[in-house]
Parts: sequence; structure tokens; C-alpha cells
Amino acid sequence: MNAPQHTDRGPLERDEIAARIAADIPAGAYVNLGIGQPTAVGDHLDPANGVTLHTENGMLGMGRAATGDEIDPDLINAGKLPVTETPGCAYFHHADSFAMMRGGHLDVCVLGAFQVSARGDLANWHTGAKDAIPAVGGAMDLAIGAKAVFVMMSLFDRDGRAKLVNECSYPLTGVRCVSRVYTDHAVFELADGTVRVLGTWGMSLDELRERVDVPLSA
Repeated sequence: MNAPQHTDRGPLERDEIAARIAADIPAGAYVNLGIGQPTAVGDHLDPANGVTLHTENGMLGMGRAATGDEIDPDLINAGKLPVTETPGCAYFHHADSFAMMRGGHLDVCVLGAFQVSARGDLANWHTGAKDAIPAVGGAMDLAIGAKAVFVMMSLFDRDGRAKLVNECSYPLTGVRCVSRVYTDHAVFELADGTVRVLGTWGMSLDELRERVDVPLSA
């Protein structure tokens, strides 16, 4: 079945990507949202689906972002952004949180990335630049511990180069760990070295193939 091509509009905005990811998270799943863009996914989850959010600083049952009078400076996610609680929310030691991540207890994690390779390698903690500040955090633990790894990122960098590549040139976070890549221009499914396009926005599949140096199937 051919992937839908939305050429009558521009690329997806951040919240539109987040909403697409939220719709693909299975009901009842335990999920970790990485720092940065992925935190927006929490604002689009349907409470009726029973998805439970985990945050590595020691919280299970995290809710959406807090606003206005809801903001409590002591109630934050791993990115130090204020969040809300859901009924039954639990708190625990940082070490216990990482044990959950490393022990295979998370169904899905959503991470940002500098690069993702066609075989599912993830590079998201360091560009290798001399003035860049390495920021691995818990990404390595999440990448190898979660049952499915979704990446949320822009498809192209500031120089117009695709961040979906045949082989990562940046230091790796995890090897063959990424299941899906959600970007502003397309959503990709990665399996057994094959990259399948699930949909495009703001460009056709042919245009996408011209700009991404990775074999793409539809």
C-alpha cells in the first residue's frame, strides 16, 4: 500500500508531529518522553487510552505540561519543565527509575536525535564538535531498555542535510534500536535494514527520495 503524500500543505509543525506520535502509542503502554521536542507528546495523549508516562527523575504517572496555577516548581519532568500528576501517580528514587528503564519495563520511549541510520542506529548525545557540550543523560539506557524507540526530529539540519542517513557520523547512543522516525516531512518505519515511508508532508515521495540518501520503500 502506497504511503499517503500530503503535497497540498507544508511540513508538520512540532505539535502535529507530537500528536501523530501520541496516536501511535498503544493503549495501556508505559512510556518515557525524552527531553526537548518529545515532551510535547504528553499534551496529546488521550487519558482514556491508559498510557502511563515515566520520567527518569523518579515519577510514574506524569501528566501533561502544567500551566498557570497548576505550576509547582517541585513537580517537574527530566527536562525541568513543570508537569501535572495523574491519579495514582507515584514517586521513587532516581536509581529505581533507571532500573525500570534498563530492565525492559518501558513499552515505548520517544527521543530526539541528531542522526538516525537506515538500520536503526541512534546518535543523539554529541555532534563531535569541539565546542559542543555532551549530553547523554539517560538516552543510552532508554535506547536499549525500551521495547520500542520512536524518534522525533526535524528531517533536515540547518544546512539542509538529511538527518536520516545510511550510517551515522556522530557518536552513537544505541545500535539498531530505533523502530520509527517521526519528522516534519515524513514518518519512517525501520525494520530489518529497510526504511518504509508511512506518509509525507510538504513534499512528494519522489522529492523525498531526491533529498534523503537512503533507499526508501512505500
